[in-house]
Amino acid sequence: MISGGISKWEAEGWERLLFLDLSHNFLTALKQFSGNNLRMLNLQSNLLQGPILLTCLNPQIPILKELEVFIISENKLTGNIPSICNLSSLDVLDLSKNSLSGTIPDCFGNFSYLTFLDLQMNNFFGKIPDSFVNNSELSHLLLNDNQLEGLVPSSLANSISLEVLNLGNNKLTDRFPYWLVSLPCLQVIILRFNRFYGPLPHSVASSNFSALRIIDLSENDFTGTLPRKLFQNLRAMKDKPKEWLYSIAFKFRGSRFPSDIYEIPVNVTTKRLEMELTKTVAIFVSMDLSNNQFCGKISKDVGQLISLQMLNFSHNNFTGPIPASFGNLVALESLDLSSNKLDGRIPSEMTSLTFLEVLNLSNNNLVGPIPYGNQFNTFDNDSYSGNLGLCGLPLSKQCVNHWGPEPPSPLVVEHKGSKIPFFWQVVMMGYGSGVVLGLSFGYIVFTTRRPWWFVRKVERNWQYNFTKWVQRNRARRN
Repeated sequence: MISGGISKWEAEGWERLLFLDLSHNFLTALKQFSGNNLRMLNLQSNLLQGPILLTCLNPQIPILKELEVFIISENKLTGNIPSICNLSSLDVLDLSKNSLSGTIPDCFGNFSYLTFLDLQMNNFFGKIPDSFVNNSELSHLLLNDNQLEGLVPSSLANSISLEVLNLGNNKLTDRFPYWLVSLPCLQVIILRFNRFYGPLPHSVASSNFSALRIIDLSENDFTGTLPRKLFQNLRAMKDKPKEWLYSIAFKFRGSRFPSDIYEIPVNVTTKRLEMELTKTVAIFVSMDLSNNQFCGKISKDVGQLISLQMLNFSHNNFTGPIPASFGNLVALESLDLSSNKLDGRIPSEMTSLTFLEVLNLSNNNLVGPIPYGNQFNTFDNDSYSGNLGLCGLPLSKQCVNHWGPEPPSPLVVEHKGSKIPFFWQVVMMGYGSGVVLGLSFGYIVFTTRRPWWFVRKVERNWQYNFTKWVQRNRARRN
């Protein structure tokens, strides 16, 4: 609950500090303070306003010349980033969730020790510097939710340690960066809501993409079909969570700091909501290709990705049936295939998806009965709207016989060459084991109307046979 500011007088005696964490307070100002050996400064989540204080980032001030970790996210900072190119020891730089503007300094790509760069949720504009030539240590690059334009810099191919790349919610105009397949550690790719266009190159089917666990290409202009081998090589989406090597938190270089764990936030859209993952990002698996112009049939190989928790192919031009192999996606919690041109039936195998909480198959050309059982008993009409050929619960449209095999016909017995309907067997049971028991059984069936298909079938057969019986009796009398 520390509020106000800290002046240089109040900070006397801090000269020997290596680690200073003032995060999650109500600080409004931070004036110069002593600390010649400071290696880490964490000011996250305060009320700091205006431009970044030169005291914090000015390389001419000797107290920060050895700074390795600087975190000042979630404040109210404005203005440009001061020149910090001489802070060559920087390992972690987090300026996210402020109102900073201007361009990104070119020197960021030249920091040989930089492993974590987070500038997300600001107002940066211009191009991403194409200077990642000697930075092989960079593992996390988060530039999402800015106003960045142009191409994805190809020099990022030199960042062979890159695990997380988030460029979502910008104005980037480019084809899919084919060189991403040269990054063997890449686990998270988020390119959502940009202006990417064209088909996915054949290189995305490379086995080097085997570490991917989160891929979000939504809200772009990608076209063409999806390479089948892409799904075959996504090994991390087939593995069990215990086999993943991704760390739930980021550990600062070295072990000198008393509190050296920093959680990595990743924004995803699942279950119709956008949420920020921190602690759960290490166990989350998702694929979002929605709102593009992908076409062709959905490969049955998608069913091999048994660790998927969210799958969104909506608002594309996919055709053909839903693969029956979708029934293998046993970890799936959210599935959206809406607004495509899918046809055929909904595979009954999908009733085995017992974790499925959100299902959207609306606005396709699906036909036939809606599967019944497990999670499918919980979905409402909105999950199936816009499919005129679908029938069965929860829709009001009942299925007719030609959609599928008939329910079992009522049991009949032979008596002197004539067939007696099952309804009359109920009456016979009443005579054999007591009138009360027989009538009670019939009363329960026809008052509860359960099971409804059985009652409907019995009524139809009873009416038909009763009519025939009346006609035969009349003919005998005549």
